[in-house]
Amino acid sequence: MHIGTGDIVTLAIDSKGTRATTFRVAGVYEPTPDPMRFTAERLEARMHLPDLTAMTADPGDPAAAESAAAINVKLVDPADAESFRTAVTARVPGVAAYATARSGGGSDPFVVLDRFHVAISVVTVLGATAFLLALMVIRAEERRDTIGLLRLVGISRRSLLMAVLVEGLLLAVIGAMFGVVVAFAGQGIVNGIFQARYDTALVFVRVTPSIALRSIAFAVPLGVLAGVGASWTVLRRDIMSLVRR
Repeated sequence: MHIGTGDIVTLAIDSKGTRATTFRVAGVYEPTPDPMRFTAERLEARMHLPDLTAMTADPGDPAAAESAAAINVKLVDPADAESFRTAVTARVPGVAAYATARSGGGSDPFVVLDRFHVAISVVTVLGATAFLLALMVIRAEERRDTIGLLRLVGISRRSLLMAVLVEGLLLAVIGAMFGVVVAFAGQGIVNGIFQARYDTALVFVRVTPSIALRSIAFAVPLGVLAGVGASWTVLRRDIMSLVRR
């Protein structure tokens, strides 16, 4: 709205200008990002309570300026939320008390979204593992002649398998680290695009150290197993078939 500190604005309780009041802007603040409202245009103003009450109270109701529709209470120990709710409900009939924190139940949209992400992750990992295994099998077949020559000069299957294991471990670690670097770089790009698009400070993607370590913990063993499994199909053959004799 191109409003800055020191500007004069007029606020009213409806679009007709009922009980319009002028105020001087004391400062500009960034609204707390709300993932449930990031697509909605938010025009907000923080006012002193007496000014807000004087403008919005019903002149025909003498008690309007002395009543409140909702009160937020911050507990010293959030774990006491249920006992506090029970006490308020018992002592003040007609007042409903409930926690504003996420319940974590099945009706919580973020819990549902988290489960959806887990399902997508499982499918992605399984599909990527199958694709990796296919590539490793093709790669092992291309090295069949080399493996056959190594076997002819006396190198045992066990030694070759250990070499493949070490090679697979190095490739898996390098690949996992590369993926983490791409993820860290990608989160900045994604957040920059969507924050600019919706004019919000909401963080859409966050790659935490725990997520990175979890990804590496999954990627490295799967990469090693795919490499060893694909190479074993070649190593277990007899020497004559490896050198096409």
